[in-house]
Amino acid sequence: MGLSAKDALHLKEALQIAAVKCSERCLYQSAKWAAELLDALPDVPAAELGQAASSMPGSQVHPAFAPNADPLEAALEAKELNKYLLAKTFFDCREFDRCAAVFLPESLLAGLLSAKANDTTSPRGKGKATAAPSAEQSFPAISQKSLFLALYAKVISGEKRKDEDSEMIMGPQDLGSVVNKQLLVVTRFLERWLAERKAEDCKLSASQGFLEYLYGMVLVKEKNDSVALDYLMQSVHLFPWNWGCWLEIANLIARVEQLNKIAPHLPQNIMSFIFHANTAVNLYQQGQDLAASLNDLLGIFPTSSFLITCKALLNYHMKDLLAAEQDFSNLLALHPHRLDSLDHYSNILYVLNLRPKLAFLAHLCSSIDKFRPESCVVIGNYYSLLSFHEKAVQYFRRALTLDRSCLSAWTLMGHEYVELKNTHAAIESYRRAVDVNRRDYRAWYGLGQTYEVLEMHAYALWYYKKAAGLRPWDGKMWQAVGSCLQKMGRDRDGIKALKRALLADSYYDSTCSSFGSAGAVDRMAQMDPEVLLQIATMYDRLDEEDEAKAYMELCVAQEDGGLGDSVAIHRDSPGVASDGEAEATLRGGGGEGTGVTVATSKARMWLAKNAMRTEDYVTANRLATELCQDGVEVEEAKALIREARSRMELANMTDR
Repeated sequence: MGLSAKDALHLKEALQIAAVKCSERCLYQSAKWAAELLDALPDVPAAELGQAASSMPGSQVHPAFAPNADPLEAALEAKELNKYLLAKTFFDCREFDRCAAVFLPESLLAGLLSAKANDTTSPRGKGKATAAPSAEQSFPAISQKSLFLALYAKVISGEKRKDEDSEMIMGPQDLGSVVNKQLLVVTRFLERWLAERKAEDCKLSASQGFLEYLYGMVLVKEKNDSVALDYLMQSVHLFPWNWGCWLEIANLIARVEQLNKIAPHLPQNIMSFIFHANTAVNLYQQGQDLAASLNDLLGIFPTSSFLITCKALLNYHMKDLLAAEQDFSNLLALHPHRLDSLDHYSNILYVLNLRPKLAFLAHLCSSIDKFRPESCVVIGNYYSLLSFHEKAVQYFRRALTLDRSCLSAWTLMGHEYVELKNTHAAIESYRRAVDVNRRDYRAWYGLGQTYEVLEMHAYALWYYKKAAGLRPWDGKMWQAVGSCLQKMGRDRDGIKALKRALLADSYYDSTCSSFGSAGAVDRMAQMDPEVLLQIATMYDRLDEEDEAKAYMELCVAQEDGGLGDSVAIHRDSPGVASDGEAEATLRGGGGEGTGVTVATSKARMWLAKNAMRTEDYVTANRLATELCQDGVEVEEAKALIREARSRMELANMTDR
């Protein structure tokens, strides 16, 4: 996707305005995002630049620093410039209460909120409107920019005090019940402010969208998601370049169906396109369309750290870990001092067991800023890889002390507590992770594993199903569901779940609604022998011997890649594949197969015993001989060989 010179100039100007406006309101993360995207936009060639600039209206003042287009707002901003500069300086110095008091002193707020108690008119109220407030109770004549700054300072002040009042992470009194006491003040103020604007729309200046964003953000914190979404949608229509507002909307979307439902109601511009791609990645979507969308955006912003991170996370969710690692490595080369999302990079290095790279990353993060949550998570992952689990927990706690909403730290701390056999702490960590983000399938899966360790299979099943609902194409999720059902004695349902696990990774889109027989599944080139063995075992418990035999044969066939026509597989040089090699082969779909595994040996033993029951002594002898060659269950295999040969000799004597 390419842009014309004129479109590139328009986009550049819009991002410049976004960075300035967000910075003026102390929305630092949104301003940083816009500035980084602006920096990734290639310069327009000089020849095209002159032609495009000549077709655009000229101005002595850059649009990013031009006065407000609304004359009423412009007059107010000019009048209160000295106070605004004072308030912004206080905010930058983290003196949030002083910042808010510049425009909204406590005495003024007390009078307004006491008037609100007698006024039933609000966007959420159901009563009839009362008389308009008196002059003493009316809002101060300040600009929307200054009002936003004062109220936003109130919210941040409340968050700061909430963190100060909270107990030690995972301490005995850390119940997560401490609330931001300023939310009620800001909510009441904005309710009345928005109601007054709605009643006197023609007399007031146009809304800029930032106060709607603030109200939506506060409603999200109060768990009023449906009303919050309405105001956040209004905000992106009024000012679509506030990335923080888009993120708040994304956090309210739990399913891709919900994303598709609201997509037509969003402003149709490049911000909506970026939002859709980013939200789809966060919802663990995958496919060529999403990859093409990200590539189109990277065509416009080739060096965007945000978009490269999205591409890396897409590969990570698709389990293409090598591609994801390469993307993060390129990102680190482009932006060596950027710490954002490096916790995900450390997860990838951990799974790939790249200890030298993880050690380098931990050292780099520590040298840049050791008190960033991302740095603490990276260092914690490094200690976890070294099996220093207590040290890892210490760093994950430190990350959470710095930011209690750090999702990676909660989830990874749960993993560490599982390793330390502290199931109570693991469950609490996973629950906190789910509270932060209900779309985190790893936390749901971790809860399922922990309850399974406690042999509380009904609870484990419920959590596994939540994880599978978030990752329906991930065979590992369905395998956990199937195994849990098997332990509960629900073999028929367990078989369905495990068949779905077999089909999930590569055939989910076409086969998720039906589960074929063994013959239908046989068309897949490579499958997990452990899953096949579980299915066969459950069929055996259901006394469906033909299906059990078919899946046992499929299990044995995986040793050579699942391409054999029958279980009559003779191996010249049998060998045992490592777990990593088996996993790689399974993901590759075919090839050299898994080699001999515990699962295939158990399946071969079952087939040998089945052959003995059906008096197929030649097959039983061959399978038992192969078991001896494999070095698995040798004594039992030798006993089967002796019995099979004696039966064959007896049969030959009878024939004579």
